[in-house]
Amino acid sequence: MAKITTYYKGDMLFESKLGNHSVIIDVPASMDGKDRGPTPPELFVASLGSCVGAFVAQYCGRAGIDASEMTVDVTFDKLENPTRLTNLKVRVELPHGQCADRQAAIHRVAEHCPVHETILTMEGIEIDILGREQLEAVAV
Repeated sequence: MAKITTYYKGDMLFESKLGNHSVIIDVPASMDGKDRGPTPPELFVASLGSCVGAFVAQYCGRAGIDASEMTVDVTFDKLENPTRLTNLKVRVELPHGQCADRQAAIHRVAEHCPVHETILTMEGIEIDILGREQLEAVAV
């Protein structure tokens, strides 16, 4: 099982270790964040955009479509009670790609990125939040 570890650095700042990389994560200003890094919801949305972009770029490379200067915009709304993101909309722009006849294929490819697939099947995902005692018991 893959693992990413997040460390609390104090003052509502976090650092996540992802393999050989680190990401600094701040919280929103409403939680005393100081804009020192992206917020957790921003990282979530960015992971969707970059995942869709990666799948589209790979497809374009195989199909001979110019993906240079491609952009992926993800817009979203934030709701309260319970706090959550909703209305995520992904827009892929291929300014140099001649792909009018491949729009449906690009759409299908974008929908198959693992982040998109995970979001669509969230109902079936289990997230166990375990304390140290439960984690030690699982490891035994």
